[in-house]
Amino acid sequence: MSTPVVETVKLDQLNCWRIRHGQAELLVAQQGAHILSYQLDGQPPVIWLNDEAVFKTGKSIRAGVPVCWPWFGNLQRNPASVQAMRVSNEPAPAHGLVRALDWELGEIGTTDGGLNVEFILPVSENGLPGWPHQVDLRLSIRLDEQLHIHLTSHNRGTDSVSISQALHSYFAVSDVRNVQVEGVDGLSYIETLDDWNIAKQQGDLHVTGETDRIYLNTPAKLSIVDPTWERRIELTATGSRSAVIWNPWIDRAAAFSDMANDGWQRMLCIETANVMDDIVQLAAGASHTLGVSIASKPL
Repeated sequence: MSTPVVETVKLDQLNCWRIRHGQAELLVAQQGAHILSYQLDGQPPVIWLNDEAVFKTGKSIRAGVPVCWPWFGNLQRNPASVQAMRVSNEPAPAHGLVRALDWELGEIGTTDGGLNVEFILPVSENGLPGWPHQVDLRLSIRLDEQLHIHLTSHNRGTDSVSISQALHSYFAVSDVRNVQVEGVDGLSYIETLDDWNIAKQQGDLHVTGETDRIYLNTPAKLSIVDPTWERRIELTATGSRSAVIWNPWIDRAAAFSDMANDGWQRMLCIETANVMDDIVQLAAGASHTLGVSIASKPL
């Protein structure tokens, strides 16, 4: 296997790293420890790098794998214990506080034929703005035959902490109308577009319109089957019993200034998560790791 190559690049205002190992290439922004793209030689991208994404300091990036933490989505839709962690009169930003912060690049090294890259979010004794809790955050990435992402929260404070979180992964697809998601048949889900009512999945998921669903008690393995590209993207989650599946479809995409009007056709989000009754309760001194391994396999 060839020697790993790590080079610094700049995308508009953001410092990034391009990392090559074996047949894989990874692009990661320092802001948010945000994986922007992941691709294997000779194949279409696996992680979707939005052509219209904006790379500005302090602005969240609509692409790749945003880290949503210490809450997911609209804070007011989170369980009361997660809402109680926020101490501020300012509006709570969607998807938490860490997507627009600079993380520190930690150790880079190889073990057992894989490349390991670590990012650390420095947290002061006072925690994050409006979130005064001493929780350290580390994102570990491993490249071997797959892409492995692990987000570890360690509570070094003296009080317990409640968090919701997600690895908000945008997957590249040939056309979202022609793919299907396997592994969801029979699962209950919250239909956020229908007043957050509970529904039950019948068969595989085919995206036929705007989709924003929170799947509950999910299995460890979910897959995106893409017949046009003759591949299966297989997701294996750890530390998670919930997943969010999202596609903005036509009208929502048209309203985004940082997505092409037809961008919705080329992506599907399956977000490995801890949300709703799957939130994380971190006792003093405890740690929790949310992870997903992503494999691209031929059909």
